[in-house]
Amino acid sequence: MADLRVRARSPQRWEEILARVGLVAKGVSYGLVGVLAIGVAVGAGGRTASRQGALHELAGNGFGKVVLVLLAAGFASYALWRIVQAVRTHEESAAKAWGKRAGYLGRALIYLGLAYSAAKIVTGSGGGGSSSGKTHKTTAVVLSWPGGTWLVGIAGVVIVAVGVWNLYRGLSRKFEDKWVGGRSDAAQRWGGRAGVAGHAARFVVFTLIGIFAVKAAVAYDPTDAVSLDGALQKLAQQSYGSALLGLTAAGLVAYAVYCFVDARYRDCSS
Repeated sequence: MADLRVRARSPQRWEEILARVGLVAKGVSYGLVGVLAIGVAVGAGGRTASRQGALHELAGNGFGKVVLVLLAAGFASYALWRIVQAVRTHEESAAKAWGKRAGYLGRALIYLGLAYSAAKIVTGSGGGGSSSGKTHKTTAVVLSWPGGTWLVGIAGVVIVAVGVWNLYRGLSRKFEDKWVGGRSDAAQRWGGRAGVAGHAARFVVFTLIGIFAVKAAVAYDPTDAVSLDGALQKLAQQSYGSALLGLTAAGLVAYAVYCFVDARYRDCSS
């Protein structure tokens, strides 16, 4: 019976490939943002960037475009894996099942968007690197809807909740529950440390994004809303901003390392 349960939980080989390729692409995208932000923090020039903005940084040469093509495929793989998870989710509670499906599909949409952006950049039809302008436009459209203020405010609260969940998941090391055996002591130790630091950094950026979304709703001002690059810029503008930005950026690089370890050891059925 135990063997049957293990087999039932084991993903199909193609699903496992989608998951591992997607997790590597996710790690690369966070690593790019973190490295760019570290450059800003230490005064090496450049600017903070969203993950879409970081993709634009790759487009300046032939090798970068090859990497972009690979990343587009990786993002698409991640999105397809999450869609498969949404379809296959089974829980005793219908509410819990639909909550998981919504989470999976939300992440799938984000990574389909990243795959689309990477493809557009490769073909030369992509827009500018910063996502702040797009965030302002989207927020302005939603605010103009009936009940739009409430929608933006609720979205902000949800994003803050996602940030707090990342902090809990990191400090409790819940992410390790999804890792299977066969890890070396070094992979366990450094992968765990990277996961803690990376989830803490995500807590910072998600919480900032959510807080400013709530502020945009309260003030009815779409320019208050920020995306990832905007959240990093807010950090840089504070007292000791370079140190805060540097620590958060280093955390995002740590999250990239965690994604690589996750890609290697994760039980891809969960």
